[in-house]
Amino acid sequence: MALEYCYPLAEGEVLNADHPEWPLFSVTIHGSDRERVKLSKRLVCAVKHLPLRLRIRYEKDVEKSLEAGVSKDPTLTLGHEILAEGLVSAETLSVLFEKMLQR
Repeated sequence: MALEYCYPLAEGEVLNADHPEWPLFSVTIHGSDRERVKLSKRLVCAVKHLPLRLRIRYEKDVEKSLEAGVSKDPTLTLGHEILAEGLVSAETLSVLFEKMLQR
């Protein structure tokens, strides 16, 4: 059975872990199970080719998400910064992380 390349990362799993020299972005995806999985798959597809490592945490506690300023399902955050709201395209996510790498 072939492994699907664009898959949702397990919580704590690191994409591109075999490259410790690349920057690590630890993000959180807030929202319902279904929408979190969709965004996680898109995120993996979007950044798999970039020189970065990615660790995802999933937050499904609505109260904690609201306290973090989240109002859409799903929402992607990095620390206290909201990076993307709603089910954005893989292309949008790719551009977002390309810009983050340039900083």
